Amino acid sequence: MNEQILVSPGDLLGDGVFETLHLRPSGPWLLAEHLDRLARSAALLDLPPPGAIAVPDFSGPEAMRIVYTRNLLHVSVSEIPPAVLRERRNGVRVLSADLGVAAGRRPPWSISAAKSLSYASNLAARRWAARHHADDVIWLSIEGYALEGPTSSIVWLSGDELGTVPWEQAGILPGITAAHLLSLAPSAGLRPVQRMITLPELAAADAIWLASSLRGLAEVVSLDGEPRTRSPWTPRLLDLLGF
Repeated sequence: MNEQILVSPGDLLGDGVFETLHLRPSGPWLLAEHLDRLARSAALLDLPPPGAIAVPDFSGPEAMRIVYTRNLLHVSVSEIPPAVLRERRNGVRVLSADLGVAAGRRPPWSISAAKSLSYASNLAARRWAARHHADDVIWLSIEGYALEGPTSSIVWLSGDELGTVPWEQAGILPGITAAHLLSLAPSAGLRPVQRMITLPELAAADAIWLASSLRGLAEVVSLDGEPRTRSPWTPRLLDLLGF
């Protein structure tokens, strides 16, 4: 029996960070913001700043992934998964679930604000949702605040308020797509806000989306089994983001 491990122990245990970018004809979308977050994530894991990133050749709308560990810096390009395009087009059925943590209170060694390779729990959450006939999850703090999705940020519309969760206050990953959308909100006549929001407040919003780099926005079409009316703002905001 060959017991040789083909990757380093650190890589095997998820001791690294990554970024996923949407490749467009103009190049990697929001590249500077993703590189800034990659560097912040690396610092949280006591990794040195990553070196220069070379953008590979690509042929159309694709996904670019940067993986950085103590042993490698790797950049790859792949097709955007069909499920991502489907969720952007059709929306997502979402369940809420208690994450078992207090908002903004994590251990001093927490890497919750890093986009780390330790993604097993995130993927397990989405598999749990699938077993319960849903597509995704909104994690809640023990106080009942909505935090984020396993692979996305939360965005909502209430009246003219376009909101997202403040990442530093909540102790979550800063969402690049959500932050960019809020920066564009005034051009659509909307008022950008960052605030903590409870699950009942979120459920009462006019629209809810899960925001991420490849999906852009996936509208929440049901929350905890309750159907939601599709919002006319979804195509408008997707267009604002260039999707």
